[in-house]
Amino acid sequence: MEETLTELYGVILERKRAMPEDSYTASLLKKGRGGIVKKVAEECMEVVIAALEDKREQVVYEMADLWYHLLVLMANEQVRPEDVTKELRRRFR
Repeated sequence: MEETLTELYGVILERKRAMPEDSYTASLLKKGRGGIVKKVAEECMEVVIAALEDKREQVVYEMADLWYHLLVLMANEQVRPEDVTKELRRRFR
């Protein structure tokens, strides 16, 4: 799992560097922290709704969206996936 997230994070960083006009990631980054945080909040709510409706496949789909948007936020805030996994390891040792 960590490898996939790290790979996706790398793609997001590349979009941040290049800012291609046709990139959804670049369009999010252009909105800045406020726009990205708004999208993360929206995705959180979609996960909650899917879970409350007991729709496993929809929960998985929405979780993937949430993880992606969290990675965009992380790139914007210069937080690396390994920073988060390091903190998780510290908490659960």
